[in-house]
This record gives sequence, structure tokens and C-alpha cells, in this order.
Amino acid sequence: MSHETESRQYSLSFLTVADVTPVEAINIAAECGYAQVGLRLLPAAPNEAEYPILTDLKTLGDTQAALADTGVKVADVEIIRITPDFEPKKYLKFLEVAQQLNAKHILIAGNDNEQSRLIENFARFCELSKKFNLSCDLEFMPWTAVKNLNQAQTVVEQSGQSNAAVLIDSLHFDRSDSTLEQVKALSASQMNYVQLCDGLAKYDPSDEGLIQIARNNRLVPGQGDIDLLGLIAALPKNITLAAEVPNLQLAKLPALERARINLQAIEALVALANAEAVAG
Repeated sequence: MSHETESRQYSLSFLTVADVTPVEAINIAAECGYAQVGLRLLPAAPNEAEYPILTDLKTLGDTQAALADTGVKVADVEIIRITPDFEPKKYLKFLEVAQQLNAKHILIAGNDNEQSRLIENFARFCELSKKFNLSCDLEFMPWTAVKNLNQAQTVVEQSGQSNAAVLIDSLHFDRSDSTLEQVKALSASQMNYVQLCDGLAKYDPSDEGLIQIARNNRLVPGQGDIDLLGLIAALPKNITLAAEVPNLQLAKLPALERARINLQAIEALVALANAEAVAG
């Protein structure tokens, strides 16, 4: 299905092309036909280096120029972790840069096992983010304190914030006790975009095993055993789909090729899901 005939937009997530600069990611997205990109502003793991876009004005300016030149928009910025000692005001610089990039969403992980405190801190961060026109999208991951769709929905609803949303990643969806019925029951206002990749039916279910696959061994959509057609069919019709496919084998290919392979794979799945819906 061509980009012109469908109002659905696609986003190139950071991890798919983590080895290139923000400017390169934006140019690659434009060349492939993605409407949006995801950019990482803060490290996701302790051993990760800092990202210059947060502190280097030239990198930020170059990125803004590339966005203006291509018309590509920033979908999400990563990553905020809600920890027990979380203080929203520590992330003002992050929010300011996100706003300067005209980003729409913030990818958030829940890393506090005390649920009431997690909800309170999430709500406080939502309130602060609202001033920067950003939504707070809580991604459930089986090894975090927010393990499944039901838990993420609970945090989002109990936060009472209009800019709070649930982020579904097809890998975590498949590896948690979450169901397509739960996806269908979500209100469209509780979701902004969805991350897609594929994975095998057999996997190491330990936290270490899950993290290893999530960061290094995801499969191109349609090349594994996850019911992506079922997931796409369960989602709001034109929700943005993001390709998040870090894979050490694929990383040997140029970033442009990786980005293109994943977009074509997702578009093929969407076309198939649409055809099934019509035939249904």
C-alpha cells in the first residue's frame, strides 16, 4: 500500500538505527517514507554514553534544521525512568529540548515496585510535561515494575492525567500476560503510537534473556511468531506504527537498508490486516 493512499503514519524508532546521528536518522526516515522518528535524549542503561543532542546546541540546531528540511516530525523522545527517588524537575532540560524538537510523546518506563508512589510520580511528571505539549507514554515491559498492559492501564487511569497514555511494544505484549481483548478494550485516547517488531515462540523467559532479545535480537515484523496481524487489527485504525527492531545481524547492513526493510515489512502486514478486515 502506498504512502499516499493511507492516512496511517509510520515512525522510525531510535533502536532500529541507534548507530547513526539524529540528523542521519531523520534523513533516512525521509528517504524511506517514514513520517516520524524517535530520538533518544537520555541513556536507557547505566553503561550507555550521554547523547549530545541534550547538551550540544550545534547538534540540536542541526537536528532542527533536518526536521525542517525533510518535514519529518519527532514522534517520541526517550527515555524517562520513574524510579523510587524520581524528581520530575530534574528533567526540565529534557523537556525543553523535546519541546524545541516539537516532539509529541515521551517514552516512560516504570521502575518503582511501590505502585502508589509510581502513580503519584508518573502523574507529577505528566503535569510538568503538559506545559511542554508532551504526552507521557508508559511502556510496560515484563522485567520492570509495570509488567503488562493491565498494569500500565491502571497507572495511566489512576494518574488522572489527560496526557497519560499506554505504550504497547509488540515484543513485550507477546512476552507478558496481555491479551488482544485488553487492547480492543483500551480507549483510543489512551494510546498514541505502537512499537512493532517480531520474535520467536521459543525464548529465554528470564529477565536477562528478555532484555537481551529486546535490545539486540528482535526480528523484522513478519519474520517471527508474534501475532502481529491480530495486534494491528485490534488497534485503532490509523494509529502510528513505529519500527523498533534492534538486531545484531541486521546491524551489519547500512542503517538506510535496515530502515527500509522494516518499513516495507510493516506496510505489508498492514495491507494484509486491511485485506483480512475487508474479507472478514
